[in-house]
Amino acid sequence: MGVDDNSESKLKPSVVLTGSAKESYGPCIGLVDIGVSQSAFLFRVSLPSIRSDQSQLKCEIQRDGKVRIQGVITQGTGMLEGISSKCEMKVENFCRPGPFTISFNLPGSVDPRLFSPKFRPDGILEVVVMKSMNPGDSVDARAPPS
Repeated sequence: MGVDDNSESKLKPSVVLTGSAKESYGPCIGLVDIGVSQSAFLFRVSLPSIRSDQSQLKCEIQRDGKVRIQGVITQGTGMLEGISSKCEMKVENFCRPGPFTISFNLPGSVDPRLFSPKFRPDGILEVVVMKSMNPGDSVDARAPPS
């Protein structure tokens, strides 16, 4: 196994889904992409059906690279209000309302004080976090995505 093989395997995170995220039937919640630069990690998490203004979305990043995303799916099922009428849903493929957690590890240590979360309009949480420069730091950061 070469050096490239080992570093590529670190980029395939083991993602743990709980709550409504685990019970998803429709668009996949919790798909994770990770990018690496010389000084930072970029990760994107698929969060379809999540509204940042109603989901209590929280992203926690620990020094060892552990990422935990929590929130609440608030969109109800059963009734859908349209422009001029209400519709009863007969087929439901989106996540059920309720709390969820998505956890995974980045392939290295980070400085959790230096991260920039952004919740995009297309339902993707995109975060850049700087790699750790001082191995002795042990600070955790918690911030809601903007």
